[in-house]
Amino acid sequence: MKRLLAFALSFGLLGASMACAQDLSSPPRYTEYRADAIIGRGTALEGGVGLVVPFGGYVRMGLDVAAGESWRAGTAHLSSRVDAIGRFLLDPYREIPLAVSLGGGVSVPYADGERVRPYLALVVDIEGRMHGGLTPAVQIGLGGGARIGVVLRTSTVRWR
Repeated sequence: MKRLLAFALSFGLLGASMACAQDLSSPPRYTEYRADAIIGRGTALEGGVGLVVPFGGYVRMGLDVAAGESWRAGTAHLSSRVDAIGRFLLDPYREIPLAVSLGGGVSVPYADGERVRPYLALVVDIEGRMHGGLTPAVQIGLGGGARIGVVLRTSTVRWR
């Protein structure tokens, strides 16, 4: 009887610890807000918002939409874009104050009167410490031109 009780207690504790570990190992979705400058054949300044979906502990997939103004040949145009970029985080658990992530995906810009064509996007992010529920980041890369962005992410305290 004691063995059966010990086995049941051990099994219950194992199940509870697995449930806690599973909950801790799956970061939630979160939003990000961004301001980007893209310099290529012209210059674009855009503000955007996106949804970040975690794929395991180390990978984040972001889907962003942005809109703003672009300048080419001395004229301004309304511009927008959609980005789908996956990032591999080197410190997803916030173990160090500054963290780097590397990513790639597709950027589809649209400027008034121009043909829509997708570009390969490659990015490097440097994320800082969380302040007031937001984690600031700087993103540099290539995708429709050289790009630099400032990003605010709403990720949790435990996860980047």
